[in-house]
Amino acid sequence: MSNKIIALVDASVYGRSVCEHSAWIAGRLSLPVELVHVLTRPAAESADLSGSIALGARTALLTELTRLDEERAKLAQKQGRALLEDARGIVAAGGVSVSERLRHGEVVEALADLEAEAAMIVVGKRGEAADFNKLHLGSNLERLARASHKPLFVASRAFKPLKRFLIAFDGGTSSLKAVDHVARSPLLAGLEARLLMAGSPGVELKRKLDGAQAQLEGAGFTVTAEVRDGAPETVIAEAIEREAVDLLVMGAYGHSRIRTLLIGSTTTQMLRACKVPVLLFR
Repeated sequence: MSNKIIALVDASVYGRSVCEHSAWIAGRLSLPVELVHVLTRPAAESADLSGSIALGARTALLTELTRLDEERAKLAQKQGRALLEDARGIVAAGGVSVSERLRHGEVVEALADLEAEAAMIVVGKRGEAADFNKLHLGSNLERLARASHKPLFVASRAFKPLKRFLIAFDGGTSSLKAVDHVARSPLLAGLEARLLMAGSPGVELKRKLDGAQAQLEGAGFTVTAEVRDGAPETVIAEAIEREAVDLLVMGAYGHSRIRTLLIGSTTTQMLRACKVPVLLFR
């Protein structure tokens, strides 16, 4: 049952933004927030214990390495719980109900286990490695976008109230799903809506764009729709910058050139270049 907002938090500079965006989303949807921090097992360092080291010395070294690994694991758990406690305070300040969970393993695996209960997943654009050269959430961002069956909200570096959003529309299944979700959900109700299609659409795609506009207007949104010639990544970026857009809404996968935005390294480039949050739909 989709009954909560799942917020994936880490120690990156995006942590506070994830918490504040999660609180804002939860308030709009009247749902609680569950904060999740995943303790990822570090890659094991290979140790060459062969050669002239005596058997007793090797045994002592292995014992010491095991002890150090245990201490590191205990410290990581303490740090994780402290991080969750701080995050809880930020979310609770937004006036919403909040719980927390500490997980072991991989972020994408954690998402697979948790998303059945989620109405939306919230994650930062970049994780710890972007700032502290550690294992991080940002390196998993494309995998999360591909794996999530629920809307994925990618938080920007700093939170600010949302007033205007832009839907990058290509007529594909995922962009139609995005329009339908926005129309039916109270999340973005009352905000100014923009529909933008890049390229030179034919009659059928123009009909879909008009239909999307009508659906949003029928849901009470003030909507402007436009077709602009050019590459989607360029057209979208320019519109966000020029028109003071606060949120980009788009399908994670589509059948037109916009599909390339979320395949391969272009995903990371687009999300890092975009200074506003991004709401993704598969």
